[in-house]
Amino acid sequence: MPDRETIERAQEDAREGKSPNTQAGEFVREEMHHIREGKHGAASTKQAIAIGLSKARRAGVELQQPSEGKVSKKTRKQAARDTAKGRSGSKSKTSAARSRATSAALKKDGRGAASHASLSRQARSSAKKRGAVARHRAAVNAAATRSKTGSSGGSRKAA
Repeated sequence: MPDRETIERAQEDAREGKSPNTQAGEFVREEMHHIREGKHGAASTKQAIAIGLSKARRAGVELQQPSEGKVSKKTRKQAARDTAKGRSGSKSKTSAARSRATSAALKKDGRGAASHASLSRQARSSAKKRGAVARHRAAVNAAATRSKTGSSGGSRKAA
């Protein structure tokens, strides 16, 4: 179950008219924090992102279904199930036994999936799959945002 603050941040993004991807990003961010805190682990960065997206769909974020060629049939089915669960208002509580079993299984996984290095590696490999034009457009956008906010991109404080 996502934290209340995460749901509120995602709802605020929706009110501001931000894209479903941005709204879902809040859930992925929460997932990374949970892994770093040791609440559970993830076998890979991809799995951590998938868990976050699943939570977002179940919370009612209108994310697109993954495209056919990119993921397995099983993953598409699960995404559809998550979306349906998000649309239906009924929120049945997960049984304690199932919840414990899930937590125990995830605790066995490593914490490296949420490290800065692995997130950076994931972002780079994901960007490589997109075209050069899309990467360039994203870089131009980032530069424009940077000049508006007056920051250099990083969150380092001056010494």
